Amino acid sequence: MMKRKHVSYTADFKLNAVEKANEVGNREAARFFNVDESNIRLWRRNKTNFENCDRRKRADRRGKPHWPELEAEINKWILKERDDGKAVSTVSIRMKARVIAREMNIVNFSGGPTWCYRFMKRNNLVIHSRSTVGQKLPDDWGKKSDDFLTFCKQIIVENNFTEDLIFNMDEIPLSFDIPPTRTVNVQGASSIPINTTGNERTSFTVVLCCAANGLKLPPMLIFKRKTLPKENFPKCVEIRTNENGWMNEQIMLSWLQTIWRKRKNSFFRPKAFLIMDSMKSHASENVKNALKSTSGKIAIIPGGLIKKLQPSV
Repeated sequence: MMKRKHVSYTADFKLNAVEKANEVGNREAARFFNVDESNIRLWRRNKTNFENCDRRKRADRRGKPHWPELEAEINKWILKERDDGKAVSTVSIRMKARVIAREMNIVNFSGGPTWCYRFMKRNNLVIHSRSTVGQKLPDDWGKKSDDFLTFCKQIIVENNFTEDLIFNMDEIPLSFDIPPTRTVNVQGASSIPINTTGNERTSFTVVLCCAANGLKLPPMLIFKRKTLPKENFPKCVEIRTNENGWMNEQIMLSWLQTIWRKRKNSFFRPKAFLIMDSMKSHASENVKNALKSTSGKIAIIPGGLIKKLQPSV
């Protein structure tokens, strides 16, 4: 007797078969898709599982947890920790799981690495490298955020600002060499060296500004040196230097003169709205007066609310 070849089907295929079976019955659907009728019955019972997974997936092999209540509590704890901006490691997951297991009187739970791996896979959890470092929000951040948004909306309405006249400006520190923190390597290696140029501690600042409609103003680079570098930079990039390589009042006034005043259609429509963070050089009286001379409006984001109110430029 010939051994039947095993065939796997995608979730999309199974859902189509279930839909067909709902219309014409299990037997006709099995004939139409050339599968056993028992498969159609099984797929109809597990329809919800196929709808909740990747349509290209061919099997549901995640397995069922032995302690679903325990894993639900652990998953809830992880999401709360991440909402608070706290780092969560696999070790902390295992330790917290053991504590909850004792509280639930689960005596046969070890909380080992294998369980942790399967738990993460079942709950779509993966290990990520840190991407941003967030500030701690003030206690009354909700009220401050609402007040700031109301203030901005009022300015926009009173001055009939369209999207091409609403701008956000920010400075971003960059390094000449950003060595990666992770790399693919042979399993079991005891040392993972990554070569660099030696300039990972040398940085400069990029000043970026964009409008609400996506229009980008020319960038400005601020180098940490006393003299301008003798390089052929693009003509659309403004170059400045100072001892700190960061924005100060003098460079801010220069930015207003060389980039802000020369933005597209600024001669015919000088009145615009500029939103910035609470850096000292942004909110100085000289800067405010310079903006007023161009009929510009300004809004300073309250301190500590950058990650909530500062759009990415």
